[in-house]
Amino acid sequence: MEPTGDHDWIRACTLPDHTELQERTLKTEQDIVIGERCRIDYGLFGNDVVVCEFSKINGNIVAGGDARIDNWCEINGDVLVEEDAYLGEGVKILGKLVVKGDLDIGDNVQIERGFEAKGWISIRNPMPVIIYIVMYLVAVLGIEKEEELSSVLQKLFGDEEAPSATPLMIPTGAVLNMQTFSVPEGMAVGTGCRLHGNIRAHSIAVREETTIFGSLHLREGASIARGSVIHGDVQSDGDVVVEQEVHILGNVSCRGLTLHEDARVDGVIRAPGGLKIERRAA
Repeated sequence: MEPTGDHDWIRACTLPDHTELQERTLKTEQDIVIGERCRIDYGLFGNDVVVCEFSKINGNIVAGGDARIDNWCEINGDVLVEEDAYLGEGVKILGKLVVKGDLDIGDNVQIERGFEAKGWISIRNPMPVIIYIVMYLVAVLGIEKEEELSSVLQKLFGDEEAPSATPLMIPTGAVLNMQTFSVPEGMAVGTGCRLHGNIRAHSIAVREETTIFGSLHLREGASIARGSVIHGDVQSDGDVVVEQEVHILGNVSCRGLTLHEDARVDGVIRAPGGLKIERRAA
C-alpha cells in the first residue's frame, strides 16, 4: 500500500522555543507533527502528537493531549496518551498503549504488551492523519480554497523566526538519531533549545541562546542568533551570519561570512566570498 501522494507543505523543519533532546527523547511544550517515512531513533514528548504514514519511532511517545498515528507506522516503545488516541491500519506498537480517553483503532493493529483505555474503544479505520490536519486547518483558519492553504502553511511553518505557537514539525523523509539530524529542506530552531547530532539541511536559522552539540552542514545559508553555542563546525555553500556572543567551537567554512566582533570562532575561518566584521552599536 502506497501513500496517497507527496504532501509538499510538510517540507520545512520547525523546532519551537525550548525544544530539548534529553534522555533520548525530543521534548516540547507544543504539538508535534511528524511527516511521512521518517526514521527517528528517540522518543517524542509533546502536547498533541501526530505521526504520518510509514514512519518509525524508536522510543516512547508521550502525548499530553491526543495522539494520531497513521497507517503502517511502527513505534518501538510505549505510547502514553492523556486524552484520545487514533491508530490507523497496520500500526505496530512494540510496547504498551495507555489511553486516558477514547481509542479509535484500525485494522491489523498490533500492540505487543497490551493496552488500557479509560474511555470508549471503536474498532474502525480512523480518518487519515493528513486529511485530519488539512480539515483542522481549514476549519480553524477559515480557508475556502486549497491554494490558500499552501500560503498559510508557508507562513506558519516557513517563518525563520519559529514563533512559539507553531508545532514541532519534522518533514517527510527526515532521519534523526544521536549522530545525525537530517532534513531535506530548511530548518528553523527557536530560542533556548538544546539539540544533539550533526545537522544536515538546505539552510538553517538558529535563534537566541540555543546550544547544538554537533556540526552544521548546509547547502545554502545560515544565521546564528545572539548567545547560541555550536559544539562543532559550520560548513555552508552559502553565506553565514553570526551574531554577537555566539560561540562556535569548530571551524567555519562558507561563501561569505558576516561575523559580529563579540562572537567567537575557535577554529579556522574559510570565506572566499569575504569576511565582514559587524561592530557593536555605539
